[in-house]
Amino acid sequence: MPVFIVERELAESFDPDDKTLRFVDEYHLSHDIKWITSFLSADKKKTYCLYEAENADVLRKHAADLGLPADVIIQVDEFVR
Repeated sequence: MPVFIVERELAESFDPDDKTLRFVDEYHLSHDIKWITSFLSADKKKTYCLYEAENADVLRKHAADLGLPADVIIQVDEFVR
């Protein structure tokens, strides 16, 4: 399955509670999205999330359904040395 990085610019610092994270996990399971990992900027206003998904449109819908921005979505391949 293709792998994507989703960059999100947030208006406020990102600090989700357990209930929110469980909801997002359930969404992923029901929409065939695999979250791999995320990185949070030092000011907690930007995230970089790595997902496996069928295509970028699935991740755009994911962002819209969850009320999150998806400022940049880039398909990536692993670089191995």
